[in-house]
Amino acid sequence: MTTYAEGDAFPDFTMETPEGGTVTKADLAGRKAVIFFYPKDNTPGCTTEAKDFTAAKADFEKAGTYLLGVSKDSAKKHQNFIAKHDLTVDLATDAEENGLSDELGVWGEKKNYGRTYMGMIRSTYLLDEDGTILRIWPKVRVKGHVDEVLEAARGA
Repeated sequence: MTTYAEGDAFPDFTMETPEGGTVTKADLAGRKAVIFFYPKDNTPGCTTEAKDFTAAKADFEKAGTYLLGVSKDSAKKHQNFIAKHDLTVDLATDAEENGLSDELGVWGEKKNYGRTYMGMIRSTYLLDEDGTILRIWPKVRVKGHVDEVLEAARGA
């Protein structure tokens, strides 16, 4: 597992979008980006987070910042998630073993109700126009998170 820190270059990636296309690090060049990793479509915390980012999307755009949500869910599950909750943020699937979430260390061991399992650790990255990591929020709590990220994007 590789760990990245603020000031490091964000790793290269290619991930599938719900429409069957791809999104890459090169697609983000020239604009700030927020990449938020979340465990699973249509679960309470993940739905709240995606809806909060959707509600703030225009404010992020005013701050010159692109939003991308990432989970290991399939493109089809993302399509259903988007339709069910009227999401306007872009989503991507990091389904590959040893994919981006593995490289960043946000796919890891979790514990819940005494059970240990592998899963996505809710985390957010703010990148500058050159793909350098400006800020990392590890182990995110959903409440108030989007506002904090927006504030950081405005100040970047």
